Formats: sequence, C-alpha cells, structure tokens
Amino acid sequence: MSKICQITKKKVIFGHKRSHALNTTKRKFNINLKKHRFWVQAQKKFIKLKVSTQAIRLINKKSIEYFLKKIK
Repeated sequence: MSKICQITKKKVIFGHKRSHALNTTKRKFNINLKKHRFWVQAQKKFIKLKVSTQAIRLINKKSIEYFLKKIK
C-alpha cells in the first residue's frame, strides 16, 4: 500500500541525515498515517479512510461530508 493521505494528498518526502561532522546520508520522512472510520450522516454508514493526523483534525473542524464533496 502506498503511504498517501486520501484527503490532503500528503506523501513520504526524502531528505538527508546530518551528523555532527555534517556527513549526509539519504533518509525518508514518513507521514503520520492512520486508518480511521468516519460516520457519514447522509448515507447512515461508516466509511474507512487512510488519512494523516492533520486530515483528521481538518475533518473534525469542517465535516466529512465537505471533504467527500471535494474529492468527487
């Protein structure tokens, strides 16, 4: 499975580890993904999404219906 948020489209980014001697080696910065169930009032059922924690906060502020309209 790919590590991409279904709401914000965030994904893994790449960078460098830096030692005290300023040597660089490649590394990955993973995003904080969670599998979460959301209750959709209009459809009266749960939907499962793989979202970042930032997206969960956005959904709590606006609503899941807002983002479902935006996705379609």
